[in-house]
Amino acid sequence: MIRIFFFVVLAGLVALAGGVLMLGMFPPAAHQQAVEKVVPNDKFSVH
Repeated sequence: MIRIFFFVVLAGLVALAGGVLMLGMFPPAAHQQAVEKVVPNDKFSVH
């Protein structure tokens, strides 16, 4: 029973290490977001 538990833990650690290695080799691309310029609208302001 303990052997199965160790096998499952070892498989999880190997999968985790593989995931970290894959992310290190192929990092996800940064999300590009367009910059929107805000122009102040003074037409409706009350002076």
